[in-house]
Amino acid sequence: MQALGRQILVEFYDCDHDILKDEEYITKAMVEACIKGQATVMTHTFHSFSPYGVSGVVVIAESHVAIHTWPEYGYAAVDIFTCGETIEPWILFNHLKEAFKSQKASQMELKRGLFETEAGAKLLHKPEGM
Repeated sequence: MQALGRQILVEFYDCDHDILKDEEYITKAMVEACIKGQATVMTHTFHSFSPYGVSGVVVIAESHVAIHTWPEYGYAAVDIFTCGETIEPWILFNHLKEAFKSQKASQMELKRGLFETEAGAKLLHKPEGM
């Protein structure tokens, strides 16, 4: 079985409360993580909630990176989804853990888009002629 993509579901705990309220800082950290991981940033959108909390997504050519924060709990839920073989999603994870000053994290990696292939055949992310 081969996978089209890898998805890391992350829970960052004991983060800096002020950082998790700061839409501008979170946007910058998320985009920087993507660039550091050599993802191709296409666009991004973020929103601050009242009284606090930020949600947003960075759309990358290789899929997406999304976040939802709960500053009152020092908690952020992050979804790092990468397709193809050009990006190491754990680089993004490590950058964000440091950026949010997370003291504890839990993470789970999933393989997405599993397909059987002929022996030795490689599953192409964007096959020609489709």
